[in-house]
Amino acid sequence: MSSPTLVYDDDCGICTRAARYVERRSDIGIVGFSDLDDDLRRRLPAEYERCAHLITDKSVYSCGEAMERAYERTGLPPSAALPALRRIPGYGAARERAYRLVAENRPLIGRLLP
Repeated sequence: MSSPTLVYDDDCGICTRAARYVERRSDIGIVGFSDLDDDLRRRLPAEYERCAHLITDKSVYSCGEAMERAYERTGLPPSAALPALRRIPGYGAARERAYRLVAENRPLIGRLLP
């Protein structure tokens, strides 16, 4: 695997929109849960359907960290601040709480987005 792959819930409109955004603006490929092959599935955690995952040659990032690292690769201006944010104590836990908040409220958030 030379370029990273973002694995996401392709039954979720918000997830699909976010994955396509990343795909258009980076070198990251996307694969929905429904299209996983055995090689990718083996690299994922057992409960992989809980959240998105970014698979690289060396690592698998999950949930909020997966989306953060995927957005970082888009090169958009806010991504430059991410390495500094990661050094702030408690940032990782806050990022994961924010991810979970969005994940648990997808129907509502989906209705609010254009």
